Amino acid sequence: MPGLVSRWFSDPVAEVSPAVATGVFDVLHVGHVRFLSAIRDRGLPLVVGVEDDERVRAWKGPGRPVNPDVERAEMLDALACVDGVFIISGPPETADWETYAELLRPLDPAALAFTAGDTYTEAKRRGAAALGAEAWELPLTPGRSTTAALGRLARSL
Repeated sequence: MPGLVSRWFSDPVAEVSPAVATGVFDVLHVGHVRFLSAIRDRGLPLVVGVEDDERVRAWKGPGRPVNPDVERAEMLDALACVDGVFIISGPPETADWETYAELLRPLDPAALAFTAGDTYTEAKRRGAAALGAEAWELPLTPGRSTTAALGRLARSL
């Protein structure tokens, strides 16, 4: 099965091993900002991986993502707490921890961060362990997700 590839949107300049978070980050909201700020507040540079449009569409349906991957990367790169952004591409069915670990290995991450309740929590913990990185589980901002925001928008129309 083909693996994943990444391409830098903005290459970090830090010489310290970063904390890494990956996700969709479609329709940036306060939950994203709080999550990413909390990671950066732990003192490491923060590098964010954004899933590309093909992968998001396969996982979330034909109406998603709302914003294209390059624009999602640009929005994240504009945040003061983010030091670098890359876009993740590859077959949508490729989402196992081993493949993600290999994708992230060149970054030599010190930590992998994810939100509490993440569907892939155990896989992310295993990936962090394989990389010799810490696994940082951070609180989820209740009621703040892209799916919830799109639901509120649809109900208001």
